[in-house]
Amino acid sequence: MNIEKARFLMIEQQIRPWDVLDQDVLELLVIVKREAFVPLAYRALAFADSEIPLPHGEHMMTPKLEARIMQELALKKHENVLEIGAGSGYLAALLAYKARHVTTLEIDPELKALAQQNLADCGVSNVDVVEADGAQGYTAANTTYDVIVVSGSLPVVPEALLAQIKVGGRLFAIVGDAPAMTAQLITRVSDISYNTVNLFETVVKPLRNAVVPSQFKF
Repeated sequence: MNIEKARFLMIEQQIRPWDVLDQDVLELLVIVKREAFVPLAYRALAFADSEIPLPHGEHMMTPKLEARIMQELALKKHENVLEIGAGSGYLAALLAYKARHVTTLEIDPELKALAQQNLADCGVSNVDVVEADGAQGYTAANTTYDVIVVSGSLPVVPEALLAQIKVGGRLFAIVGDAPAMTAQLITRVSDISYNTVNLFETVVKPLRNAVVPSQFKF
């Protein structure tokens, strides 16, 4: 496989048509080598428009979704990021290239080890991979973040997660239940108020242990 040609075609045929036109993001996809984060058995599919299987039934997101997340977040070099769901570590690597520091939480020990190894192999030094359940945010850290990214879908965004966004910060999450999920960018505009923008519709696997809203009706 001609890797650079495959990467070029991925960008031109999948990512640009999905309204990812930010030149910084497109260049980032060339700099951070996606194939280095894909399990060896699926390396030939590294640039395919599909979710790539990971251990324990998890998946890497499609390239166009990862690129769109990066475009919507518009990260700045001084920002600290919390990612919920490390997976193979690829999205953390993209985030780390644009931000000051990334803390990525992974509930599965094998995936945590995989992400940590992949990031180390690629020389990414500003990411901490933490084994933790991030469904309610990073409960062990009494801090807030400029940016929070949730790598699995949520039925609703829990209050505990919203509380960890700095004022002026933002959270990307895919919210709802299949087959109708909506990618949202939530900006915290004050101590008590948030602004939510619905970006596009998609479907991804729910985050493990995601908070389920009460079924009671009044």
